[in-house]
Amino acid sequence: MQERTNEVLDLLYEEPYKVGHWVGFPDLTEELHNDWIKHFLYADRDETLQAHRGSYKTTCLALAIAIFMIIYPTQNIIFLRKTDDDITEVIKMVGKILKGEEFKYLVFSIWGVELNLILENTSMITTNLYNTTKGASQLLGIGIKGSLTGKHGDLIITDDIINAKDRVSKAERDFTKSVYMELQNIKNRGGRIINTGTPWHKEDAFTLMPNITKYDCYQTGLISREELEQIRNTMTNSLFSANYELRHIASENVLFENPQFFSEEEKLFNGVSHIDASYGGADGTAFTIIKKDGDKIYVFGKRFQKHIDDCINEIDIYIKKYLAGSIYCEDNADKGYLAKDLRQRGYYVNRYHENTNKFVKISTYLKKYWQSICFFEGTDIDYINEILDYNEQAEHDDSPDSLASVIREVFEKQTDFGFF
Repeated sequence: MQERTNEVLDLLYEEPYKVGHWVGFPDLTEELHNDWIKHFLYADRDETLQAHRGSYKTTCLALAIAIFMIIYPTQNIIFLRKTDDDITEVIKMVGKILKGEEFKYLVFSIWGVELNLILENTSMITTNLYNTTKGASQLLGIGIKGSLTGKHGDLIITDDIINAKDRVSKAERDFTKSVYMELQNIKNRGGRIINTGTPWHKEDAFTLMPNITKYDCYQTGLISREELEQIRNTMTNSLFSANYELRHIASENVLFENPQFFSEEEKLFNGVSHIDASYGGADGTAFTIIKKDGDKIYVFGKRFQKHIDDCINEIDIYIKKYLAGSIYCEDNADKGYLAKDLRQRGYYVNRYHENTNKFVKISTYLKKYWQSICFFEGTDIDYINEILDYNEQAEHDDSPDSLASVIREVFEKQTDFGFF
């Protein structure tokens, strides 16, 4: 029995990635992921891992959490992600790993008992191995807007607490930083903090995190050059650089910065809308609602990497929800096809023919009104990012084009729909 115990402990210490293969993660590699998992488990200091999207860092983290729970049964873990829904995803993954026959074998080999989960829900897991008087759950997941009051942890893990919201909102960046600084107060003496994620902004919370190790998309070799080019074609250069190359592009030529936001969706009701339709190729479909109230212009936007026919029904839902049935759309590409479809759905459609250079239009009309624009918090992050990344060389411009077009049509041409 002791010999088997030693073999299992050697495996967990030297080659934990193999356990990942057993429990259903065959893509974990010895050269890369084994080192990540070992750092999560055995490092003697706070650590930060920045790795590109699709690098299996969260998979490694879930596996490391499960292993930690069976080899350190007197210690507890506090796990933070951006939202409660994000937490649920990982807690479920950890629970599934722990309930597998592979972990029952490992636990019996080490401790001579059968592994059971005596508490399991969407935010907490406690096993029968947990031997402490602390009163806390063995694993507790919290969204960063949840309460940390009274919480204490031996191992504190943050995973993707910095996301696209931090890129577009200084208030969100400041809030994330304040939560991260609070973690030092809930870390038990002798405990550690592990951070994982990808950078979004040069002033995001990664500026506070220690001992950063970076693995970009070229170092890991996990994504082929062909796949990377396909990914690059679906997003702006700055987003690709941040999420895959782990670097920030200088923004000297960027026209739009520091967007404003609002949360009361009723401010959108009875506005007008605009559709910038895609009919195939690399372009997407952008949908915009605007409503003016005093010196503010309230905006809701959605961006779809789809042909207009594949997203028109979803757009229809938003038009009805926000009572934005007066719709603008150009007829250059479709000779009036979209306008006809919208009229058949019962909407008032203002069809126009576009003859203005796109950069001139965006840099003139959207720039003119930028300080008055407030985006609804439910607006697609991709929609806002496309605006923030826009310059004359931008490959993707559907969202700023849609917003600039409806601003021009309504404000500059003084079309009267009865609410301006």
